[in-house]
Amino acid sequence: MMEGQGKNLILVGMMGCGKTTCGRRLSRMLGMPLVDTDQEIVRREKMSVSDIFTQKGEAYFRTLETEVAQALCAQGGQIIATGGGLPLREENRMLLRKSGLIFFLNRSPEETFDGTDLADRPLAQQGREDFVRRYRERLPVYRSLAHYEIAGCSTPAAAARRIAAIWREQTRV
Repeated sequence: MMEGQGKNLILVGMMGCGKTTCGRRLSRMLGMPLVDTDQEIVRREKMSVSDIFTQKGEAYFRTLETEVAQALCAQGGQIIATGGGLPLREENRMLLRKSGLIFFLNRSPEETFDGTDLADRPLAQQGREDFVRRYRERLPVYRSLAHYEIAGCSTPAAAARRIAAIWREQTRV
């Protein structure tokens, strides 16, 4: 990250947990641009995440995630909403750690699966049990990466308020 550009505010967590929704609120509250890594991949590849998985495979998608993480982490002063699997690669975790303050949005996997439209998420198509298992596998990664765990928020607005308060406190000069 370039000196003087400031830190990034980084959101990690399971697919569908509210990273992008919370990021939009934070963008308005803090006056920082929001970049969603999945949306950036879609923009670059000119195809949906589902189509990338189907046509080119998960390994190809994970490589794209790393390329996007490298580009975004070289900049500062933005909110980065990561794809749920982006932190699984150690290389990506190192990039994120160097780039800013990381918040883990920890929403119950059952609540996420039952209350979120996951039809366009390739890794959420094997049902609720598989989704919960994937969450449990990823939980230690998210927890070890994050500076702050945000749990127990009833709405994205409540999560955004909590994150904004921490961000303002931590980035005060």
